[in-house]
Amino acid sequence: MKTFARAALTAALVLSAGVSAHAIERGGTLTYGRYADSLFLDPVLNDANVDIWILSNLYDTLLLPTDDGKDVKPGLASEYKMADDGMSIALTLRDGIKFSDGSPITASDVVWSLKRATKKDNGIWGFMVDSIDDIVADGDTKVTIKLKHPDPAILAALTVFNTAIMPQKAFEAAKGTTDEEKAKDFGTHPVGSGAFMLKSWDRGSVMKLVKNPYYWAKGEDGQPLPYLDEVDFPVIPDDATRILKLGSGELDGAEFIPYSRVAELKGSAAVDMELFPSTRVQYVTMNVRPEIDGKKNPLSDVKVRQAMNYAINKQAIIQIVTHGVGTPQTSYMSTATPLHAGDQPLYPYDLEKAKSLMKESGYPDGFSTSILVLAGNQDQISISTALQQMLGQIGVKLDLQQVDNATLTQQYREGKFVMRNAAWTDDIADPNEITSYFAYSPNIDALHTGWNSEEADTLFEASQKEMDGAKRAEEYARIQEIFNTTGPTLPLYETPYPVALSKKVHGFLQIPLGNNIFSGAWKDK
Repeated sequence: MKTFARAALTAALVLSAGVSAHAIERGGTLTYGRYADSLFLDPVLNDANVDIWILSNLYDTLLLPTDDGKDVKPGLASEYKMADDGMSIALTLRDGIKFSDGSPITASDVVWSLKRATKKDNGIWGFMVDSIDDIVADGDTKVTIKLKHPDPAILAALTVFNTAIMPQKAFEAAKGTTDEEKAKDFGTHPVGSGAFMLKSWDRGSVMKLVKNPYYWAKGEDGQPLPYLDEVDFPVIPDDATRILKLGSGELDGAEFIPYSRVAELKGSAAVDMELFPSTRVQYVTMNVRPEIDGKKNPLSDVKVRQAMNYAINKQAIIQIVTHGVGTPQTSYMSTATPLHAGDQPLYPYDLEKAKSLMKESGYPDGFSTSILVLAGNQDQISISTALQQMLGQIGVKLDLQQVDNATLTQQYREGKFVMRNAAWTDDIADPNEITSYFAYSPNIDALHTGWNSEEADTLFEASQKEMDGAKRAEEYARIQEIFNTTGPTLPLYETPYPVALSKKVHGFLQIPLGNNIFSGAWKDK
């Protein structure tokens, strides 16, 4: 039996990002410019990064990802033990932990939260905890998770946002009769156990978080985290405006900096331009249903999709958009994702092959189509403009439709889009999440595209139970082969996370799984 005890991991419980060369200063407000607002602050019924990267500051999980995104460490649970037969996990909660409203976090809250996360059809991430058979409390501080079968990814799953521990009484007191109705009401005034709690939310304008006075982790100075009193998130969709406000001092940080501005900001005396290691991949999603709005859909033809891929000069786009920072995708998942397979760029530029495939397809003369672009996003505009020119060489006329994030998300989830710019970041140190989202059709119709492969579906289901590492790697290698050759995407590149911070800011961290960690951040006064 493998044991992870509190005493052996004391150092890991200091969540601030490394040892600072400056004396830490507590208090103050950090203002961090976001490209889009959050939509819904419930951890179970969620799938958008604009929500997920806020949720990790409001809610805590039993286990937490390590800063490199490759392993797990104690979270709300100070100790955890996996049984030798892999059929159960015993966890011990920390002493005296509380939710942000001051109420105690008990084993019964853990049982209720995990059962909610595992409830069939309750959110699209339930598959990650589908191996859980039962959760049993032993007093107020001990919990045993019983499994249906050994699960190679279950410990990593207990770090993911949908397994966040929530207050049962507060949630059940929310307005509504169904879980979804209660979640919508609870999400307007969430109670969690993360480093921060919601102070106010002017939707589309600004969200404000304040420190949770009951947060359990301690900083480098031995006092409770977070160091900051408040983090404000003004919504500034236009990239150039976010950068201007950062330069003027109106912002302390800004996310999703266009790669075209990275070199410039690296030379700034007032800004730290950070490129955090990531699992981020950039691609275009194609709706491949036979018909869209009652009309025959050219993108349903696999040869059309292959032709479009070969017609795109990925290296040119990497230079144009990322200024050389990106690297070509060698699979739909990033090279940093466990069990990634592939060492050659997907679809190297071959215009003659693209033209030949178009002649073999059902659309030898080409067709007109459209792509959704996030308004104000310089990278997406640059990508789409380049695609417009490149695809034009094989007779595909591409219309760019700029929309706000809420519209883009709605059309995507409803499957009413034609093509859309997209990016993905893993939330778990395992390939099952991205594969369930991209290739496993029973989840969300494979990126809401309508694509499916019975073989890929069967292999994925087998991989969820396979404890033999070599066999599981073979299953994922085959899934990647199927998706990479016939799937509904135009894979472009993978990149680090570009974040610009004022020189006054220290200790902020974005881990490879995307989580923005503000608990260890602080500012010079």
